[in-house]
Amino acid sequence: MENSVKFGPPGMAVSVGDHVCAFYRTSAGRDEILVPFLQAGLERGDKCIAVLDQADPEEVRSKLGADAVADPTGADDQLAILCSKDSYLRDGHFSKPAMLDFWDVAVGESMRESKYQFARSVGEMTWALRQLPGVEDLVEYEAELNTFLPQYPQVIVCLYDLDQFDGRVVVDLLRTHPKILLCGTLLDNPYYLEPHEFLASRVLAPA
Repeated sequence: MENSVKFGPPGMAVSVGDHVCAFYRTSAGRDEILVPFLQAGLERGDKCIAVLDQADPEEVRSKLGADAVADPTGADDQLAILCSKDSYLRDGHFSKPAMLDFWDVAVGESMRESKYQFARSVGEMTWALRQLPGVEDLVEYEAELNTFLPQYPQVIVCLYDLDQFDGRVVVDLLRTHPKILLCGTLLDNPYYLEPHEFLASRVLAPA
């Protein structure tokens, strides 16, 4: 498999194993990232997994066109669209281990069946703004996700609305994502810390 794959938005490519923090403003800005990312995957024959929070699943399918029509039997959907309440917030709270297990099952099963050679996943992260148990572990989860990515040929994109997340969270997001998408430009992130470095800094930080 090639090391570089089409990201979706024009002129952009990502490397296998990339973990991208995509910043946007407004739902239109979100869809300018989300829809091309999934469309590129459908065209390549990738397994595509989208976990949505504020975006409407049927509207996303409509924008993606015929390739995104769900299999009525549920036997094999190349595109799996889920809601945050069925993934990040199962049982009404967020759990780092449970969500990492979720990705391992969702991505791993498609790889083990050998039907798909590559997986691309995207999560709309506004669920973390709710006052629910466990959401305070968001950035530690983002750090630990970097240890999961090398297990399979995949790319994961995390969608963050800059109008809804405050600056303190954004700083931690810069430390936990090796790649940043900002204002239509995909960048190597000079502020990224390896998971063990970031987690150690959290332990040593003053209360």
